[in-house]
Amino acid sequence: MTKKLPKLYIIHGWTYKPEPWHEVIADLKKLGVEAELLRVPGLGTKSDEVYTIEDYAKWARKNLPKGSFALGHSNGGRILLNLLEKEPDYLGGIILLDSAGVWEKENRRLVLKALSKAFAPLKKSKFIRKAVHRVIGANDYENAPENMKKTLDNMINSDKVLDITKVTTPAQIIWGEDDQTTPLRQGKKMHELLPDSELTTKPGWRHSRYLVSTSELAEEIAKQLTRLVGRTK
Repeated sequence: MTKKLPKLYIIHGWTYKPEPWHEVIADLKKLGVEAELLRVPGLGTKSDEVYTIEDYAKWARKNLPKGSFALGHSNGGRILLNLLEKEPDYLGGIILLDSAGVWEKENRRLVLKALSKAFAPLKKSKFIRKAVHRVIGANDYENAPENMKKTLDNMINSDKVLDITKVTTPAQIIWGEDDQTTPLRQGKKMHELLPDSELTTKPGWRHSRYLVSTSELAEEIAKQLTRLVGRTK
């Protein structure tokens, strides 16, 4: 890359092991992109609290410098959208990777099914379960603390009142065409609702690409960040 890109802040999704994102960050560094992972309270850090989307939006505002660029994966995207619904000029631009935030009546069922389906027939084998976890990026909802189960319900229900059309922040959307947690139709809907957005779909990608190919994901993020910066000049 001939021109230095701005620092990128990353808000991970619903995972208790965000460490694989550090590999993505290392790959981004090789491409000339400085990135920092923000560990989401209750997920990346231990807590007994029950969080609301308002709590997370305030946390994001506190940790994201004004005018900066941020990427949100899954629930991380939902957090960014809720922050920017109230303050669309707070960030310079965002990248939404298989983002949550589009309300569907079946959302809770879809999410919980995606998080637990792969584990149902495999509970006797920890090795196989871990292998499936790496491939599909599923998180074991059933083993989550009670406070975080309630938090997840709060996150999903918050989509009912989120008005995505108020987010006028420039946005690049990346979506896996084989995503079963936040299906592609939600990505298309998000693109339709976001006034200033571009959508890129990736064949063969599922919900958590960072668990499959960090280098490929880093290349796509760097490409989208370049486009985003170009659009915000």
